[in-house]
Amino acid sequence: MKKNLKSEFSTRQYMISRDYEIYYYSDKKIPAVAAHTHDYYEFYFFIDGHIVMHIDGKEFTPTPGTLIVIPPRMKHFARLVDGSIFYRRFVFWVTRDFLDSLANISNDYNYLADKTLDDKFFIHKFTDIEFNTIQGKGFTLIDEIHSNRFGRDAKILLSVSDFILSVNRMVYESLNPVATSTDSDTLYQSIILYIENHIDENLSLDELSEKLHVSKFHISHIFTETCGIPLHKYIIKKRLDMCRDAILSGADITTVATSYGFSDYSVFYRAFIKEYGKSPKKYKDEIFRKTRID
Repeated sequence: MKKNLKSEFSTRQYMISRDYEIYYYSDKKIPAVAAHTHDYYEFYFFIDGHIVMHIDGKEFTPTPGTLIVIPPRMKHFARLVDGSIFYRRFVFWVTRDFLDSLANISNDYNYLADKTLDDKFFIHKFTDIEFNTIQGKGFTLIDEIHSNRFGRDAKILLSVSDFILSVNRMVYESLNPVATSTDSDTLYQSIILYIENHIDENLSLDELSEKLHVSKFHISHIFTETCGIPLHKYIIKKRLDMCRDAILSGADITTVATSYGFSDYSVFYRAFIKEYGKSPKKYKDEIFRKTRID
């Protein structure tokens, strides 16, 4: 599912959408942007690059994994220092009205916004595991926004709510360690999320270790301990389940395997029989026959 989710950088400093917007930028050159303000909150997630951030008359150099929450009407701008490396970041804009609408469900959605009351901005440094989880959720949201799938609007609302609450939860649990979930729980969720978003790609332990910045032995241990089955068996089962659903939806049996990460059809065919007790075609025919009878 390799897609280009990068946004073209724009100097526009106002929202087109009513409630929220999210962008992923990766640039080596950007036009100069003067100090400016918004009438909404900006959640800025610094991924990589060399910049100096200017906020409310102060300046500092963010490090990868840094979140900055900038409240409405606070002057700020970023200055690119080194264009030899990509300047990568997520920018999430959201109105107070939208956050307040979510607060009707739980005031926890406003946790970070409330930290900027009294004309303050807020900075937080995530762990590598936490930040990878956030990036995964950000890409999931952007992917859904650019999709035309059934249930798109409902899925976007779920994704943006999950994105906001997850960021608030991670910061809260970091600042209130008594209430935190364990690093193992966070890592497990990061692994699950990465698998779901890259099911058609290489999902070896070496690949996951590189992407999540965690030892492959630690990944293997935590996953097996939490899920109850080894990682490679979970991936195979996940791929088979997705292949089965695609086949029952009318996808071509001979090509569906490669769409969900199997190296060739024979590998998929043997795994399918082992999992479901019959060939893909026979499985499909039996399901359809039972449906007609019912």
